[in-house]
Amino acid sequence: MNATVPISYALANLPRYTSYPTAPQFQALDEASYRDWLAEIGPETALSLYLHIPFCKSLCWYCGCHTAITRNDDRIGRYAAALRREAELLQDALPGHGGIAALHLGGGTPTAIGGAALRDLLQAIRAGFGVRDGAEFAAECDPRTLNEETVEALAAGGITRASLGVQDINPTVQKRIGRVQTDDAVAGAVERLRRAGILRVNLDIMYGLPGQTEAEVAATARFAAALGADRVAVFGYAHVPWMKPHQNAIRSEDLPGALERVRQAETAERTLREAGYEAIGLDHFARRDDSMAVAQRNGRLRRNFQGYTTDPAPTLLGLGASAIGSIGTADFAGYAQNDPDERRYVAAVGNGQLPVKRGRPLTEDDRLRRHVIERVMCDFVLDLAELPESLLEEARPGLERLEADGIVALAPDMLWVTATGRRHVRHVAACFDAYLGNGAGRHSAAV
Repeated sequence: MNATVPISYALANLPRYTSYPTAPQFQALDEASYRDWLAEIGPETALSLYLHIPFCKSLCWYCGCHTAITRNDDRIGRYAAALRREAELLQDALPGHGGIAALHLGGGTPTAIGGAALRDLLQAIRAGFGVRDGAEFAAECDPRTLNEETVEALAAGGITRASLGVQDINPTVQKRIGRVQTDDAVAGAVERLRRAGILRVNLDIMYGLPGQTEAEVAATARFAAALGADRVAVFGYAHVPWMKPHQNAIRSEDLPGALERVRQAETAERTLREAGYEAIGLDHFARRDDSMAVAQRNGRLRRNFQGYTTDPAPTLLGLGASAIGSIGTADFAGYAQNDPDERRYVAAVGNGQLPVKRGRPLTEDDRLRRHVIERVMCDFVLDLAELPESLLEEARPGLERLEADGIVALAPDMLWVTATGRRHVRHVAACFDAYLGNGAGRHSAAV
């Protein structure tokens, strides 16, 4: 770890700031209020859709997502039908809009619903909402179960980008996290996707896993680069057994310490840079000609519940149990989260109800802070002259401490996150967080 950065920055627990205010600040939200929010959407507004499909065939012990392990085809079929019904309910609730600019299938393992259900779902979404020119449709996939039928269904549904979980290619590490997959399985999945015309492929790798070493992180990063991934996401394992009890299968004493985690993150970055990737934000890497790298250079990179994104839509609609959406108009902004309970979710949409459970309307102050946090997380630069003096006075003590430790450089009207400080940018964002420290929510390590 760079000697100018105290180890305390890696040890601190902070939000990932995929939203602001963050999810622990959400409150009860009723359907009528959500429908009022949807009615605010303008006729030319581009939409983004996130569809959460929680099912997996087996449990990965490191997983922090809202998932359900099942092989029950009837249960999966009911859920797929509920997703289509929720889409219909949203179409009825929306005024005129500008169609879909981006769609993301997340989970769990979205492809767990099978090829036929995927075809029906994607066809219904496209027909019901309409699709804007140049829209990107993305899906998360498990290379262990990605067969030809499923790939063909994704391609037929207009999927243009696929993300595959690699995590680590070392068999010993794989056994310690409950996810064993061969290099050939990953390479075969990538080949099938490209053969079907899904040419944009992202690979996700992890550091901070039990028993993992820098050498293993480097080997996995080289493997991802050798497969020609357009983007590589490098995530630090978040050990949160108080939220995800299945993570107790991972012994905390087997996990790398804070200093080793930082070294592993640095190793991944160095390896991918040497392979020709550009660093994007906090934890992504992309080929220079990839749209994410272009967006970062042009100041158009964004951050939402899927992490860094090129999604231009001001409104994100979340479909599925636990899915979170973000409504954005000139005069209003708010977050809405669906009921995380699968049975209640299916029952609600079956009764013709939008299954919203929690959320939060944003105040003007929230919207300002959200903009500041997103820009510093994406650009690593802030024009302080554009900020109200009251916000600057509140943030300045924290920023000056970060400057003393080499995380930021300050000028009278500008802030820059230093090269050393980029991995610790969540600390910079936290200086503008009005809710942090009020006791609501626990978070993962900052590196």
